[in-house]
Amino acid sequence: MWDRLERIDRRYQELNQQMAMPEVASDLKQLQTLAQEKASIEPVVTKYRQYKAISEELDKTKAMLDGALDKEMVALVKQEVEKLTSQQEGLLQELKLALLPKDPNDEKDIIVEIRAGAGGNEAGLFAADLFRMYSHYAQAKDWKVDIIASHESGIGGFKEIIFEIKGRGAFSRLKYERGVHRVQRVPVTESSGRIHTSTATVAVLPEADEVEVSIKPDDLKIDFYHSSGPGGQNVNKVATAVRITHLPTGLVAACQDERSQVKNRARAMAVLRARLLDIEQRKQEEEITKQRRSQVGTGDRSEKIRTYNFPQHRVTDHRIGLTLHQLPRILEGELDEVINALATNDKRSS
Repeated sequence: MWDRLERIDRRYQELNQQMAMPEVASDLKQLQTLAQEKASIEPVVTKYRQYKAISEELDKTKAMLDGALDKEMVALVKQEVEKLTSQQEGLLQELKLALLPKDPNDEKDIIVEIRAGAGGNEAGLFAADLFRMYSHYAQAKDWKVDIIASHESGIGGFKEIIFEIKGRGAFSRLKYERGVHRVQRVPVTESSGRIHTSTATVAVLPEADEVEVSIKPDDLKIDFYHSSGPGGQNVNKVATAVRITHLPTGLVAACQDERSQVKNRARAMAVLRARLLDIEQRKQEEEITKQRRSQVGTGDRSEKIRTYNFPQHRVTDHRIGLTLHQLPRILEGELDEVINALATNDKRSS
């Protein structure tokens, strides 16, 4: 482990030196390749250097106990030793986790699909809450969010919303959100104050490159139609919306934009490729049941990965037994505490 960490540290130094060379700095493609490699190992290097610095400080602090110290000073030094030891052990665990093999999709952009499940209009409102939560999280990470398609429920909710998130590490963070989310709260329309339970399903798909998924033109049926969303006269006059059907699987991907038919087609194809890649990967992992159903379930209340309980201001992730009484903060997009716990559990079990 330590030899590997030393090699990674040396490689990091080499990358810094190469990127500083004039001939590399003037070659944008090469510079970008080196920058990506540097960014991929930087977190490990940072933790390793922190570990070495704390270990050195710990050795010096322990050495102080061999000197002539009064009782009060000995107590202070022992307290510092205990603190540094705890930090050292924590960093050691983080380094072990950081060296585990990564998911090859972790650095990819993603397509997120949220659908209202059980619970009628309240489920649609909850789907809208989840969309806002992920949008705020993406904004905090400086990721870009683009809506691909949506079907509103008419009261501010969504029957379905599909959107793209572009940003480094998007899949590595949000892949843990796949599944059925459950909400427990009193709906605005509930006069008796009864707590209502409803669900929404979330699918998170890594975007697929064209080389990863081979799609024959003859396997596609492409329809153009008028958008049902906002967009003014252009939407009413020009059929800009695109619906693509993959005939061998029956998968359908649609996208509507205010103006661009070309843009809509490209986005619909991106959704289709992501879905086909998802199916293929699940076949390889022998986890697929019926296309993407193993990822999001049926939307039934009994199939849940997380519960959002409004009366108790509680969020519980049932996969790891984590409960946080910070619901408003989490719904505002502060998801890192939950995702970090899930990522740590995932790496420990891998």
